[in-house]
Amino acid sequence: MAYTHEVEMTDICKSFGGIAALEHVDFCADRGEVHALMGENGAGKSTLMKILAGAYSRDHGEIRIGGEKKEISSTKDGRDAGISVIYQEFALAPHLTVAENILIDNLGEGKPVIDWNQLNRQARKILDWLGFGHIDVREKVENLSVAYQQVVEISKALSRNSSVLVFDEPTAVLASSEEKQLFKIIETLKEQGVCIIYISHRLSEIFAVCDKITVLKDGKNVDTVTTKDITEEQLVKMMVGRDLTEMFPPRNARIGGVTMKVEHLCCGKKVQDVSFEVREGEVLGINGLVGAGRTETLRAVFGADKKDSGSVILGGTPVQITSSKKAVSLGIGMLPEDRKKHGVLINQPIRVNMTLASLKELSGAFGWINKKKEDEVIDDLVDKLRIKIGSIENDASSLSGGNQQKVALAKWLGSNCKILIFDEPTRGVDVGAKVEIYRIINQLAEEGASIIMISSEMPEIIGMSDRVLVMREGKVMGELNKNEISEENLIKLSMGVENI
Repeated sequence: MAYTHEVEMTDICKSFGGIAALEHVDFCADRGEVHALMGENGAGKSTLMKILAGAYSRDHGEIRIGGEKKEISSTKDGRDAGISVIYQEFALAPHLTVAENILIDNLGEGKPVIDWNQLNRQARKILDWLGFGHIDVREKVENLSVAYQQVVEISKALSRNSSVLVFDEPTAVLASSEEKQLFKIIETLKEQGVCIIYISHRLSEIFAVCDKITVLKDGKNVDTVTTKDITEEQLVKMMVGRDLTEMFPPRNARIGGVTMKVEHLCCGKKVQDVSFEVREGEVLGINGLVGAGRTETLRAVFGADKKDSGSVILGGTPVQITSSKKAVSLGIGMLPEDRKKHGVLINQPIRVNMTLASLKELSGAFGWINKKKEDEVIDDLVDKLRIKIGSIENDASSLSGGNQQKVALAKWLGSNCKILIFDEPTRGVDVGAKVEIYRIINQLAEEGASIIMISSEMPEIIGMSDRVLVMREGKVMGELNKNEISEENLIKLSMGVENI
């Protein structure tokens, strides 16, 4: 019997702790199609895909794969049905090698002795096909960059020869050249008849690779449209009811004197003689390609990594920052790039995560936390950032990726830090939440905070920065003032062109 759709999910419902995450959602995707699933954080995208993959059970509804009704109640059921998901948060074994991770589903294939040479050859073949043959298959995954860990995750999914492949924010940590390679891979998979479901908050990606778009909002269907029949502006309005031109709200901050100066900072090969300063009320953007040393520079400033040489000067006084704890005591906070590894305590309550940086302010004379005051601070932050939670006593792991990012941000908003380092603050965050975070950054600057914002997104850098430092291969290639910030100048400096 002929069937219409490769994936057909009908009347799907799911609740967590009495809160509806999905309400009677329908979703269909076809073979040889790239189908985008979009919506704000908490819209239900990840929940729907976890139900498809068997990571969550559905409360109600029906799933058909290739026209056949499936009872998918475990991830094994999902894999057996031909579904592979590359989640926004990686599912890798850090202490195993690249090859072991890629072929972990059929490791040894029941044989008493593993043929390591054959295993490595199989993994290398997949990486070669992806265009990343230079990655050492014998290297432990924990030693790889975040971008290369993503490549391993994609390779693992491709090793299963699945008929349905779900990408959840696949380019969030990839350089532009790696993105282009991924898009070529997706095109090849599409030509081979694979059904690809693509979750991303980057509108340019959606319009570049996707054939159709389904939008969810508050756990319900909004619409399914053909990509060529809709504009970016129309898509944003479908998602959040807000025009694209309102993405970067105006900021009325008075830029004052220098609050922090970094001089001749060196840290291994990744940071070489970096100097810069940031002022009161200023948003200083840090741009550059993946591997340029942006994160490494600011981690050294924050005391998370040990510097080889160089100095940090606060208010005209040189300081020794030997740990993150010391940095916080000096009024410096940092929202890290990898929220799951460094930004939140994933298995601790949301309450703990949100007030971790402000315990001193919330404690009385004998060190006891004032719970009433803590609740007031948390309620204010939840409202301000519009964090969607069931209970503040739930673990951070219960939140969507975007809401985890908001909790990581809330931790610093509740502190008294006046110098705030935001490393990819809107990574994996939907369009509506981005605007909320931009408004919070503006508010902090207007209150006199100094903001250092690392971002790989050019519109974000251009729309939010008062000044921009562009880095390349561990060095500052140039500095752009507000009237000099343009996509052309950012690209030129990041590519090593000194004369702009």
